[in-house]
Amino acid sequence: MRVLVTGGTGFVGGALIQQLIVSASTEGGRPAASFDIVAGVRQPSQRLPEAIKQCAVGDLSRDTDWSEALRGADAVVHCAARVHVMQDTAEDPLSAFRSVNVEGTLNLARQAAAAGVRRFVFVSSIKVNGEATAVGQPFRADDSPAPQDAYGISKHEAEAGLRQLAIDSGMEVAIVRPPLVYGRGVGANFRAMMGAVARRLPLPLALIKHNRRSMVALGNLVDLLFICISHPAAANRTFLVSDGEDLSTSQLLQRLGQAMGRPARLVPVPVSWLECGAALLGRRSVAQRLCGSLQVDISDTRQRLGWVPPLSVDEGLKRATEGYLNEASV
Repeated sequence: MRVLVTGGTGFVGGALIQQLIVSASTEGGRPAASFDIVAGVRQPSQRLPEAIKQCAVGDLSRDTDWSEALRGADAVVHCAARVHVMQDTAEDPLSAFRSVNVEGTLNLARQAAAAGVRRFVFVSSIKVNGEATAVGQPFRADDSPAPQDAYGISKHEAEAGLRQLAIDSGMEVAIVRPPLVYGRGVGANFRAMMGAVARRLPLPLALIKHNRRSMVALGNLVDLLFICISHPAAANRTFLVSDGEDLSTSQLLQRLGQAMGRPARLVPVPVSWLECGAALLGRRSVAQRLCGSLQVDISDTRQRLGWVPPLSVDEGLKRATEGYLNEASV
């Protein structure tokens, strides 16, 4: 099977390529069915194994030419995207997200359908469902979409376009909506959190223990994407993914400390004080992520695909923190 992975040097795409390489080498101690892997990249990179064919396509847009990358492809896993950023500097963020995540995605998908690709796996986002849940009332795949920011809106619009293309062309589409993804090489807020714990900085978050947030280890997300490439039940379905265990903010920090062997220093500050302080500083969204809940229900994913997350939260955190400590040398 020839598989095109876009974003081949990225956080998720690079990990998926490694999984495909391993799966092509052995399966239960026996030789496995081989994968012919093509990495769609912005420009050639030395980060990928020499055996992987690279197709440099430049920026992802409505005009990107995918013809060489799609030649002979049976499946596409589309990981490339304009990702969510905390401080977006674009003059019109929604337009910028649409250009890449909607127009760029649908341009690729139309070319894939025309090239005879059988399965298109799209890495979307839980932000299509919304930004928060009440504790014990998780998002489900069949909930009505309620995106609230430009990134979530762009992913929702891309999903809608892909579903229509599947109807029009017959190409199968599988959509996966992950929440926060963490693992070796993770950046942004999760990396900052690891840094604070590693340096034993006092964190005023001890009392945030009643919220619940779903996350997904990189290894778990990649495992599900791998299954979606060929599983018959994945065709034209949307799947939510997580580790299967939801943590409060204080629990997450404690488990991070345990993974590092450096207990987190948590200071008890009333949650209302944190929320007020964040509001005064214009950082309500930060407080919402720290104090609020966002849970996802993966029961449908488990049942339809027979999928079980291969990594526990603690195993995922161990991999992430080992990578961080090795890179940061702290």
